[in-house]
Amino acid sequence: MTKVLMKGNEAMAEGAVRAGCKFFSGYPITPQTEVLEYLVNRLPEVGGDCIQTESELAGINMLFGAVAAGARGLSSSSSPGFAHYQEGISFLAANDLPAVLINVSRMGNGLGDLPTGQGDYWQATRGGGNGDYRCIVLAPASVQESADLTYCAFDLAEKYLHPVIILSDAAIGQMAEDVELPEMLDHDIDKFTWTVKGCKNGDKQRQIQNVFYTRPDYPDYLSSKYKLIEECEQRWESVSTGDAEVILVAYGISARICKEAVRNARLEGIKLGLIRPISLWPFPCKAFKNLSPNLRAFLSVEINILGQMVDDVKLACENRIPVDFFGTFFDVPETDNIVAKTRDILNNKNRSSSSGGN
Repeated sequence: MTKVLMKGNEAMAEGAVRAGCKFFSGYPITPQTEVLEYLVNRLPEVGGDCIQTESELAGINMLFGAVAAGARGLSSSSSPGFAHYQEGISFLAANDLPAVLINVSRMGNGLGDLPTGQGDYWQATRGGGNGDYRCIVLAPASVQESADLTYCAFDLAEKYLHPVIILSDAAIGQMAEDVELPEMLDHDIDKFTWTVKGCKNGDKQRQIQNVFYTRPDYPDYLSSKYKLIEECEQRWESVSTGDAEVILVAYGISARICKEAVRNARLEGIKLGLIRPISLWPFPCKAFKNLSPNLRAFLSVEINILGQMVDDVKLACENRIPVDFFGTFFDVPETDNIVAKTRDILNNKNRSSSSGGN
């Protein structure tokens, strides 16, 4: 298959098109604007519609309408814009609608700033809107995965009738790499019986309501759905974990840097490994089973201040192994500092689950 050079944002957009996505609604915001810019030209080529909305609120609610009608639909934003999506995502989950959403995260709270960040982990994995719901969350660490995971997201959304979030970051979204694009699919908007369709003369009107109004077994139904997702959809990559004394846990751009840290540490004789969650929810707890008996600690490496993934690592290892935190804020982690932190852990220096970055 021919390889092409693309940015991560462009690869996500093309991955969506090739998965049969025919509708996009969203608002431009750095560092994800290339998704919108790419689809403005690309979707009409395949008979689709791309709408630049007046706000994020309009974008998420137009998406609601499109996927309710059976279309494969997409919306994208970045951290402060994605915050506006939360009510809409809660409504998508409440109505069992298979939408795909992209967050190319950036730094900081509120408006934040344009550099890359990983401060949206809690929002993505816990559900930022009201009620009992969680979204499937996938985190690409390359341009190739940006295309592949977006392509896969539409199948997952329809398999479970549930929203799926692609949590990228500014570094992955803006970098350019070669990518092999998946095959083109043609999605039939009329293939599902649950979709909203217009009534012909004489047809009985169908009332559309939230799922919990129409299912007496709603609590069991929802619990069973989430248990099935947790059992079947854990994704991860393990690097040199078989004999590791310290295992890094990182996703997105942080994971790429951690791979280099593992290589450099091994050259020094330090037994360092890496678990890279690809699914942030469900968190890949299976990756934390049957590890080296010499394992002394996990080190969660993130671009945020509070160590947002630390609790999930503790739960995954059932709190049997100490979990430390290495965090940065204004820049990406540096390989040498990660290796230095590993040395401190092995030498029992600066051990704390809240220990910071540089």
